[in-house]
Amino acid sequence: MDESKACITYQIWYTLRRDADMFLEVVFYRTESGNEPVRAWLQALSKQHKKAIGGDIKTVQYGWPIGMPVVRKMDPGLWEIRCRLDKGIARVLFTVKGEQMVLLHGFIKKSQKTPQADLQLARDRKANLEK
Repeated sequence: MDESKACITYQIWYTLRRDADMFLEVVFYRTESGNEPVRAWLQALSKQHKKAIGGDIKTVQYGWPIGMPVVRKMDPGLWEIRCRLDKGIARVLFTVKGEQMVLLHGFIKKSQKTPQADLQLARDRKANLEK
């Protein structure tokens, strides 16, 4: 498919998605004590990083389902938003529950692989939602 046809196809798809008012509601995972860890993590970041991560979350919110390079599936029902920052990489792990995108865990990635502790924390929070 040539570039102009691909562009037109995307514009039609995007217009249909917007016209149908289809998007996910973004919600923060809440602990039993009422804390919202992802919201707290985001608030501690610089304005520039918040803007970049928020933009990627919005891309997923209005474009779901979406794949690489923005979103990667980690486990059944668990995905990561892949955010490039000026000096690093951030990840936001989330699940989709009905029409909601539940942000489970966020972190700045310091190694090539997703740390098992971060992945397990998101799995535990997802399991807690399913109780």
